[in-house]
Amino acid sequence: MARKETSENPGRLKQIALTYKMTKKADPKVGLVLAAVGIVTFGVLLAIGFWIGHPIYLGILGFLLAFLAMAIVFGRRAERAAFGQMEGQPGAAAAVLENIGRGWTTTPAVAMNRSQDVVHRAVGKAGIVLVAEGNPNRVKSLLAAEKKKMARIVVDVPVHDVVVGDGEGQVPLKKVRTTLLKLPRVLPGAQVTVVNDRLRALGDLMSNMPMPKGPMPKGMRMPKGR
Repeated sequence: MARKETSENPGRLKQIALTYKMTKKADPKVGLVLAAVGIVTFGVLLAIGFWIGHPIYLGILGFLLAFLAMAIVFGRRAERAAFGQMEGQPGAAAAVLENIGRGWTTTPAVAMNRSQDVVHRAVGKAGIVLVAEGNPNRVKSLLAAEKKKMARIVVDVPVHDVVVGDGEGQVPLKKVRTTLLKLPRVLPGAQVTVVNDRLRALGDLMSNMPMPKGPMPKGMRMPKGR
């Protein structure tokens, strides 16, 4: 057990260090912000401790709360930096969907055109969610065709659609995960399994489709804050 814990700790520390370096490239002031958050939190608790006559107890509490506050701020800034690097890249929405959490099954690029507009599919207790990224006008036809296909395969299963973007009626990339998680859960777990089985029967649609040029950050891990 001791050897296992020793081998895991360096891995976690290395991951934190890499995340910090990535965040610092996009957010050069992250170090100063974290230091300020820690110092202010600790200072306030220590001052309260002197005021009520318990500086040691409040000092220890202040140290713990300062560390927690720094971790929360760092997580949010790291998340923002990760989304900033993925913004605009083909397949960015798929990376978000694949990290949405348990209870969801993601299939990237179930529909695609030559212009690299693409539709991804996620299945969970909220039903089927089609997430499109690309030109808002072009993806409408992709979504419409995919919805018709879903209607023929699965009956009485809600099908939602999301267009990723910053325009009117679109969902920013950083809010895709929370948007899906806020959808009402209407399907029991057993029915979700049945839906997934029916969709798998379609076969691997990607085997006969050209992949878009450029990186697709499939499997990229991001902070799951918010």
